[in-house]
Amino acid sequence: MERKIARTVGHGVLELIEGDLTEMDVDAVVNAANSALQLGGGVAGAIRRKGGPSIQEECDVLGSCPDGGAVVTGGGRLRARFVIHAVGPVWDRQPAEESDRLLASACREALSRAREIGAASVALPSISTGIFGFPIRRAATVLLRAAAAHLERHAVPERVVFCLFGTEAFDVYLEALDEVLPR
Repeated sequence: MERKIARTVGHGVLELIEGDLTEMDVDAVVNAANSALQLGGGVAGAIRRKGGPSIQEECDVLGSCPDGGAVVTGGGRLRARFVIHAVGPVWDRQPAEESDRLLASACREALSRAREIGAASVALPSISTGIFGFPIRRAATVLLRAAAAHLERHAVPERVVFCLFGTEAFDVYLEALDEVLPR
């Protein structure tokens, strides 16, 4: 059973959904990318498998993206027209505060790219919490704060969805959402 919760924030809506990012009916999905823009495992692998080779081909042309940055490709065979590749930090490569800053930057940059391409809706995964090892509770707070701040200042995208894989991830984000945006 898919779980979903939404909160109005500023100019739009911030949602949590337990589901499959590659199946989201949004204008753009965010890939938790590495700086070499190689679609290997995890979220990136799922996007590659479902979206087809054109996404990796476009990434190869772009070449790379720095930690905390984001770039855009087409969506290939995904429902989403675009993939925004956001590069979060690898945990423990720098002090925790710098990791937080880079993760927030990756979220802000992804939402800025969505605004630039006119994406009214965008779905993000829990960036950096897979093989990059960022603690999920800490990441949830950082990412939700960055997304809420974007919605306070900008009208596009008007719908920001954190698409979370599994009950445990959803529950962690829900707890963080109640802290960041109390009811």
